[in-house]
Amino acid sequence: MTERSFVFGVDMDGVVADFYGGLRPIAAEWLGVDVATLPERVSWGLAEWGVDKAPGGYERLHRFAVTQRELFLRMPPMHGAPQALRRMSIEGVRIRIITHRLFIKYFHQVAVSQTIEWLDQHDIPYWDLCFMQQKTAVGADLYIEDSPINVERLRDEGAKTIVFSNSTNEHLSGPRANTWDEVLKMVLAEKAAWERQNASLP
Repeated sequence: MTERSFVFGVDMDGVVADFYGGLRPIAAEWLGVDVATLPERVSWGLAEWGVDKAPGGYERLHRFAVTQRELFLRMPPMHGAPQALRRMSIEGVRIRIITHRLFIKYFHQVAVSQTIEWLDQHDIPYWDLCFMQQKTAVGADLYIEDSPINVERLRDEGAKTIVFSNSTNEHLSGPRANTWDEVLKMVLAEKAAWERQNASLP
C-alpha cells in the first residue's frame, strides 16, 4: 500500500479553461475589430491577432481581460475537463492545479479570486492550487500542459508531461492528448503503473 496518492499536475489556461476561446471576443473588442477577423488557430504570442502591434501589447490586453471583463471567471471550461477531473478524483488521483496566472503585477487578488470561484462554479475538484511558474518545484508524478515553453522546461527537468493539443504546440512530440477522454485514460493508466511500481518497493 502506497503512503501517498498519485499526483497529477494540471495547467489551467488552454488545458482546463478555454483560454483562447474566452480571450478571442475580448481581444476583438479591445482591438476594435470584428471577432470573425481573428483566426481561431493561433501561435504562441497571438501574432495572428495583431496583439503584438497594439499599444501595450499582450500585457495590456491581458490586464484588460482579467480586470475589466473577468476573463478568469467567464471563460468556458474545455469540453469534458470538469467531468474527467471529477472521475480522476473519485479514482484517487490527487489533482494539483498549477498555473502561472500571477505573471503581471498589481492585480493578483483579482486573478486568484476569479480562479477559485471559477473552479468552484464548474465543480472541479482539486487538493492543491499553486500559482507559480516553476512547476516542477511543487512536485507531481505526471503533468499536463499546452504551453510549448512549459512542456519543454518540464521535460528538460525530467518531469513526465502530456501535451494537451492545440495550434501552439503541434511541433512537440508526444505523449499528447487531443481530448479530455484521452487525458482520463492516460492518467488512470499512469496511476496504475505508478501504484504497481510503488507496491513492489520494500
